[in-house]
Amino acid sequence: MSERPTVTVVGSINMDLTVSTDQMPNQGETVIGKEFATFPGGKGANQAVAAARLGANVNMVGAMGDDVFGESLLNQLEQENIHTKTIHKLKDVATGTATIILSEGDNRIIVAPGANGRLTPELIQQHEQIIKQSDIILLQLEVPLDTVQAVVKIAQQHEVPVILNPAPYQSLPDSLISGVDYLTPNEMEAEAMLDDPNSHVNKEQLIVTNGEKGVSTYKDGVEQVIPGFPVDVLDTTGAGDTFNGALATQLANGRPLGEAVHYANAAAALSIMKVGAQSGMPSAEEVNTFMEERSDCI
Repeated sequence: MSERPTVTVVGSINMDLTVSTDQMPNQGETVIGKEFATFPGGKGANQAVAAARLGANVNMVGAMGDDVFGESLLNQLEQENIHTKTIHKLKDVATGTATIILSEGDNRIIVAPGANGRLTPELIQQHEQIIKQSDIILLQLEVPLDTVQAVVKIAQQHEVPVILNPAPYQSLPDSLISGVDYLTPNEMEAEAMLDDPNSHVNKEQLIVTNGEKGVSTYKDGVEQVIPGFPVDVLDTTGAGDTFNGALATQLANGRPLGEAVHYANAAAALSIMKVGAQSGMPSAEEVNTFMEERSDCI
């Protein structure tokens, strides 16, 4: 295996539009806001950035519009040394956006998938060679489910391991679940998945993130909790995406599951000590230093 493992991320690319206000508007009401900012986002792009900063050779497979937001997001990914030739620029649709209203310690979010919803199985077929040559595939559920299934099918054919982050949660067919190696739900998503009568999940596939309580894995049906790192929380945005990018990088590098999760916990802990999703994601050097300093957290 190469010194830099190859992680291929297939998923969403969004521009997050954030506005804060002292008063959440009622229906039909206009209020004066405060700060406005744009941030690169989308679970797919976030996880790709996390993996790239942690030393992986990353391919990003996705779709965006041929517009200002798309151009900005493409430049951002390229600055992170992510391979973007597998990103499709579509002329007849806008780049995906998330409009976020922040007020009174709460938020309301409207996601317009835009080009993310046009990432079709037919487009995925164009990247079979990229998938085949990957050390691991990382997926989420912000693109069409049949597209996710198409990726898993190709990965199975070429015996490439797959991590599926089942967020935002939806009921998953058994044919998809059986085709992935690891599922990385949070506590609520795991509960929904295990309670879903239409999905039959093998607990051995589960890597359940529980925030400050750590991460649960299963061996021979027995839960094993890998503790997190206690830190001062500034912003949890992107922590889950950081965890998944780190986990994929470590597993692609041949690390045992327990070690990979421990490392991913450290990366996620560092991310919540800074503001922003991608802006808070750490480098490999930062994670290694942090783990040395916190060697007692095992």
